[in-house]
Amino acid sequence: MLMNNGKVVQRDRNNYGTFPAWSSFIDNLLNEEFMVGKTGTYNRGISIPKVNIQETNEAYLLEMAVPGFKKADFVLDVANDELSISADIKSENSETESVFTRREFGYDSFKRTFNLPDTVESDGIKAKYNNGILSVVIPKKEEAKPKAPRTITIS
Repeated sequence: MLMNNGKVVQRDRNNYGTFPAWSSFIDNLLNEEFMVGKTGTYNRGISIPKVNIQETNEAYLLEMAVPGFKKADFVLDVANDELSISADIKSENSETESVFTRREFGYDSFKRTFNLPDTVESDGIKAKYNNGILSVVIPKKEEAKPKAPRTITIS
């Protein structure tokens, strides 16, 4: 199973096993000699940060790798059972002598949206940003948390 913009997608490994990954295809294309010196800003504005999502008994923990941002750059919104995380950095265009042959970091903007299950307490979502990682804690509702087993007495 894969997560695609917050949604679980099934993947049939038999059909895709022999084809290179899309990112490998792009890497190979950009490494071609004809692209040298022409890719200075090929990813400006379209970068999508990588996300880890972990489930515990108490909450879902979402970690997003977004180095280079400030805490104030992020906008987190919850609406219609969706959590949207976005950031937009206004970059100043200054002329420099350097030309990138490849540039893979330096997000200018992004937006990721995740569907929230009915079992979460969206009013209790908390986020923090530290060392390039945005951490979001999405607490579960009390009824969604696992209960300890109890013994039933026979009368």
